[in-house]
Amino acid sequence: MERCLQLAALAAKSDVPVVLLGETGTGKTLLAHAIHNSSTRAGRPFIAFNASAISDTLLESQLFGHERGAFTGAQQTVKGKFELADSGTLFLDEISEMSPLAQVKILRVLEYGEFERLGSERLLTSNARIMCASNCSLRERVRQGKFREDLYQRLNGLTLLIPPLRERLEELPALIAAELKAASVKEGKNITAIHPQAMEKLLRHEWPGNLRELSHTVRTMTLFCNGSVVLPEHVIFPPDLEPDRANSNASKSAAPLPVNNQELDPDIDLTLEGA
Repeated sequence: MERCLQLAALAAKSDVPVVLLGETGTGKTLLAHAIHNSSTRAGRPFIAFNASAISDTLLESQLFGHERGAFTGAQQTVKGKFELADSGTLFLDEISEMSPLAQVKILRVLEYGEFERLGSERLLTSNARIMCASNCSLRERVRQGKFREDLYQRLNGLTLLIPPLRERLEELPALIAAELKAASVKEGKNITAIHPQAMEKLLRHEWPGNLRELSHTVRTMTLFCNGSVVLPEHVIFPPDLEPDRANSNASKSAAPLPVNNQELDPDIDLTLEGA
């Protein structure tokens, strides 16, 4: 993850297109937002758009906007994402799922910086910086004939691979502590520590849902915890993902681990200033 953050810091100093690769829930949108907030475009819009499971017509309307009367139900003129992101950043999530027609239209904007709203022939321009994300290799999609080579080359200025949480287990205590602090404030709780057995249960989990699953799990255990210490029974996973409790060697009498312990809760650098 350290290498990924170093590359993200370089990306923040430039306007090169960025491709973020990683499994679902690894924090691709969060990292893209952090790059934007650390760049010279920080004061401009960050517009996110999920490109998966959307028809070509709707995608075109969403990305480029439409004029009133352009299609049935178009009762007013609407700006598209490229227009809204002008001088800022446009983040295209799940870009590998875009249809061939949508890929052609995106390529045109990247090549010429021009587009038209649906129902209009007037050319509009946008100098939005493009960042995109995928949970699969774009190069592999090109080999499969499912993604345009020329679009891939346009987008592939800098590629960042975000490792899954199961490969970053050393970060778990800090991430858990940070999530727990935030969840405690949100739920009006005063949770100050995690029992060692509860922490071990969290550390033995493989986290197939990555950061998204971690956030949901911590939020749930915060709801179940009515005292100041998170206990093992407060840590709940879906039945098919429960770790083997028989392997737990933690002492039931062990002292709870404080949430505000520096070892558990270092500053998490989301602004990339320390990368």
